[in-house]
Amino acid sequence: MTERPKLAVFPKAFMDALCVTGSMTIEQWIGLAATLDVDGLEFYGGFIGLGDHRRWAALRQMAASEGLVIPMLCCSPDFCHRDSVFRSREVARQKRWIDMTAALGGRYCRVLSGQRRPGIAREEGLALVADAIEECLVHARTCGITLTLENHYKDNYWTYPEFAQDLSSFKALIDRIDHPNFAINFDPSNALLIGDDPLEWLRSVASRVVTMHASDRYRTADASGGTAPSASSLRHGVIGEGLNDYEGIFALLRGKSRCRWVSIEDGLNGMDELRRSAAFLRRQLKVAWP
Repeated sequence: MTERPKLAVFPKAFMDALCVTGSMTIEQWIGLAATLDVDGLEFYGGFIGLGDHRRWAALRQMAASEGLVIPMLCCSPDFCHRDSVFRSREVARQKRWIDMTAALGGRYCRVLSGQRRPGIAREEGLALVADAIEECLVHARTCGITLTLENHYKDNYWTYPEFAQDLSSFKALIDRIDHPNFAINFDPSNALLIGDDPLEWLRSVASRVVTMHASDRYRTADASGGTAPSASSLRHGVIGEGLNDYEGIFALLRGKSRCRWVSIEDGLNGMDELRRSAAFLRRQLKVAWP
């Protein structure tokens, strides 16, 4: 049996406040997260002020003073672009995020494929993305960081959805990259958003999963009055009370993965729901990994 994963939290409800308006500081988020029953914090590379490398050590120390670590950095590089200059800039950004992860004391740095721009065919996109990720992996290995590709839906601040969004494209991409510092961040809700079965996804990739985003979705009537689980008919809610089968998910992770961290990506409806989600996940992790 694998070691029980630890529990982190991501500020899903406060992204605009931390990344756009500045109405919440990183220090305020650390203080708020410290009131939850979690072991660590997942930062986002686009937090206002996080671009200043002189702050990294102090933020790491502040988290430590609250009994927390920063094991994961959530980043959104955009490699699916024909312009080589554009891709080079994105590679440089990812390398800086790798440096940031290491300085914050983390081990896992998320990587994405990029936006599914019109006119880029699957094979072309896969080649562009794989080349960029492999270039970043050279730096990641030097820094002792694992890049975790997420089965992503769409970054908050992108125009187009994820290029490697469906299971076939995602598997085609990970099969192109064989590197000890390359793994997977699994998000069951992102499978739901495209109408797929999260357990089917996880069975296909579990052996390469080292981190996970935990959230849940509830089915509501869409604009046409239907109830099919699509992006337009699913909403956030308390983890463990929605469509995701966490007993099944954790059983698969325990048996087949190397998952080390589960990060709560929820709380859009307030801190009370976030606390309930944290309590549910803590209980389920103890049950799955007694």
